[in-house]
Amino acid sequence: MDSAILITYDQDDVISETLALCDSAGFKVESVIKQDYLQKPKYGISEGKIQDLNDLIERTNPDVIVFDEVLKPSQHYNLASELKMEILDREALLLQIFEKRSSSAESKLQVQLAQTRYEMSRAKEKVKLSRRGEQPGFMGLGTFEVDVYYNEIKRRMINIKSKLAKSGKQRELHRQARKRLGFKIISLAGYTSAGKTTLFNRLTGEQKEENSALFTTLSTTIRKVMIGKETALISDTVGFINKLPAYMIEAFKSTLEELLYADIILVLIDANDGLYQLEKKFKNCFRILNEIGVEPNKMIFVLNKSESLSDDEILSKANYLKFNENKKWMAISAITGKNINKLEKLINEYFQNNILENKNDVGTKAYGN
Repeated sequence: MDSAILITYDQDDVISETLALCDSAGFKVESVIKQDYLQKPKYGISEGKIQDLNDLIERTNPDVIVFDEVLKPSQHYNLASELKMEILDREALLLQIFEKRSSSAESKLQVQLAQTRYEMSRAKEKVKLSRRGEQPGFMGLGTFEVDVYYNEIKRRMINIKSKLAKSGKQRELHRQARKRLGFKIISLAGYTSAGKTTLFNRLTGEQKEENSALFTTLSTTIRKVMIGKETALISDTVGFINKLPAYMIEAFKSTLEELLYADIILVLIDANDGLYQLEKKFKNCFRILNEIGVEPNKMIFVLNKSESLSDDEILSKANYLKFNENKKWMAISAITGKNINKLEKLINEYFQNNILENKNDVGTKAYGN
């Protein structure tokens, strides 16, 4: 495992999440530099910190510097020039994780599309800066001219989009076939590492990889399941994360669009999170689902990993998230099976009463544990 120095915000929840991202990318963080502000014009950090960083690099000899913010090309260039190190900003780190996790042909294409969009947004500035001489950690460009380099990226992007469009057409055919057969669709959504794959396995009897690492799932998996007397299909999708760029969401559109065609979306939330983190993750998931175009009346909010919490603690967290105000929710444990039968009963009631096809009939009853 390569070693890294992490530069991040001085907030415990941010540090914890970024450390998990580094681990998922295959980096062992040797030192963490905490800052209140990471958007200084020249380096992202203050110029006074550069010498401290150089001293730390000399002592620890890391393989990479991870910068937990989006760097402009000029900032990236300046940091690489001063530190003589490979620099990964937050978006590059996410892309490295996606590349490592992608396994299906479609997910590999989605990652390639995100990578080309990341590269294109920096292409012109990188070419201009490279003329001053190649710099370590700056994706050396050699003698490429700006139009050749930029057009090459565009060509790659068009090619990838064409291949993804073919996959999208195949997905549409599958959806039409499922619709003709009358199958109801359940999709799992939520913050990465909320336990979606564990719940998927619990409901289907599958043995998909369960992992505490972030972004274990990048491809949609669909399986048949019995909910009461109703035959349904359940799908697991890519997880969300804080500050996930719009172009990355767009790159995974063919995976995430399964959420649009679902009859029910189970939005998983880690009930063990503290109140601040709980609210932050919930709002992030809800925002992304809205951006994708998922209708709120299709969502059931699932407080997962609740096996170690008391009823009062669960109710307190549900009240904090205002789940008792026109939101449907359930507290479960995908690991132990706690309240799984109740969750299936709630889903079955939706199916039987055609709640999702008749918005005016949607109830506001909250389903706790």
